[in-house]
Amino acid sequence: MRYTVSLTALLLATPALAQQAADAVQPEGATAGGFQAISEGVAKALETKDAGKPVAAENWMVAAANPHAVQAGSDVLRAGGTAADAMVAVQTVLGLVEPQSSGLGGGAFLVWYDAASKELTTLDARETAPLAATPRLFQTEDGERMGFFDAVVGGRSVGVPGTPALLEDAHRRWGNQDWAELLQPATSLAEDGFTVSPRLAGLIERDAERLAIFPKTAAYFLPDGAPLQAGSTLQNPDYADTLRQMAENGVGVFYALGENSIGAQIVDAVQNAEGNPGVLSQWDMALYQVIERPAVCATYRAHDVCGMGPPSSGALAVGQTLGMLNEFDLSALGPDDPAAWRLIGDASRLAFADRGRYVADSDYVPVPVEGMVDEGYLASRAALLLSDTALPDVTPGQPEYSHALLWADDDAIELPSTSHISIVDSYGNVLSMTTTIENAFGSRLMSNGFLLNNELTDFSFRSHVDGVPVANRVEPGKRPRSSMSPTIVMKDGAPVLAIGSPGGSRIIPYVAQAIIAHLDWGMDVQQAVALPHAANRFGTYDLEEGTAMADMAPALEAMGYEVNVRGLNSGLHAISIGDGLLGGADPRREGIAIGE
Repeated sequence: MRYTVSLTALLLATPALAQQAADAVQPEGATAGGFQAISEGVAKALETKDAGKPVAAENWMVAAANPHAVQAGSDVLRAGGTAADAMVAVQTVLGLVEPQSSGLGGGAFLVWYDAASKELTTLDARETAPLAATPRLFQTEDGERMGFFDAVVGGRSVGVPGTPALLEDAHRRWGNQDWAELLQPATSLAEDGFTVSPRLAGLIERDAERLAIFPKTAAYFLPDGAPLQAGSTLQNPDYADTLRQMAENGVGVFYALGENSIGAQIVDAVQNAEGNPGVLSQWDMALYQVIERPAVCATYRAHDVCGMGPPSSGALAVGQTLGMLNEFDLSALGPDDPAAWRLIGDASRLAFADRGRYVADSDYVPVPVEGMVDEGYLASRAALLLSDTALPDVTPGQPEYSHALLWADDDAIELPSTSHISIVDSYGNVLSMTTTIENAFGSRLMSNGFLLNNELTDFSFRSHVDGVPVANRVEPGKRPRSSMSPTIVMKDGAPVLAIGSPGGSRIIPYVAQAIIAHLDWGMDVQQAVALPHAANRFGTYDLEEGTAMADMAPALEAMGYEVNVRGLNSGLHAISIGDGLLGGADPRREGIAIGE
């Protein structure tokens, strides 16, 4: 059975229904195939992926969302660079060839395992709200929530980009290659031009109406008024110039005060966006900082599943989902048993209930992180799963607090754009990084050859519910909550898996499911990332159309679930680490893994 919803109607309804409203908007659909091999390594990687096999290597590996980017990263690793060096090359190329998903105008979360110190570090490069932002930023004059795309398209939704600062910070901490040389692959590709992939062409065509609103964006993606076609060559001299400035002067050109800085041009684009200007200022840019935060880890099957804490809800919700499932033998049930998916789906629902109530930027809101992943608390929540049918109602739990605060449930919408990078270098360092501009093509504003994010619409559009404040409301300088879940799984103090995905709030079940497939069901990483999806966040069970998972609909309906058979556009990239390295790339998109 298929269920559809009206976006406009649901945005005006309850928080749970408003969350489901995001399902009515699919800005970045699942597309794969049709990519032309650009090297022998890429050709081999594509062939291996098409055969459904993981890529094997001994020394290093990189898995990411576009062959051009993976090629650039593999060249760096082959030359002796670290995973941080390779990430700089990968991200700057992704921002050119996959501009709808991530880039210099966006933000990212990075999880790093350092082989020398044997320590995990997480870096928060999430965008920040302007100092002039208020909790009513996305409300009409009469206090009603704005329509989603009314808020997204233009300057209102743009936060301070964090990705440029992250590139420099990670390189300073862990890189060993020349900074300018790492930017050269993307610079050359921007100057010489690259072939537009079928995926990019299809997404441009789908979003042509919104891309046409702003002259710079229209001129780039819709030359002569028509969407770019697959196979055409696209050059970006403005992006090449930006990278040259970064190579010569560092990323200070983004954030420094002054009339000629890139930041000043970003601010100008935001403040003068016709029809929907924003309040970003040069001071907002100048004050931006990447923040090192403690990793959040949860125990699962004698492993520590570690990732980014608040403002990301990823590590908490993935950890809670798995922590509850620790109480059940999923390996005995297997992936074809509806009973396994009942447990997984309702554990996810319970995690999302806590996420919606408690998680926001911890610099502004006290978040009960330790209480939410406490084994005793998760065991008590797991007791709710002792049934043969779907939970009729799901409400937030009461994790242990070191404070007493009351929050209302959030209804922020996160849409499935974004990109993920997993890298292991020859020194044993491991990087897992999820990067985004939020909605496909972000705010649709371009500056200096790249798109600007619409990350501020990840805040709740409502500041209060019945007089009770929402934790994830807009506040000056605050970072919006995210579902990005870059993850490193550890066992006995050593990394065994790096994984993550795009996909809006479905990132959390995508990552949790792949970890279960790998650890419980013995699948290699390529099998795990290709496994048909089933995702349940707010009650409705989404099943991936055209797969065996869709055949499970009658059994899940009999358990009491509403079911929606639909496309589920993950972009999982994973590397398992053992006697050697095995890499997997999601067949739903055009990414690959390369290693030696």
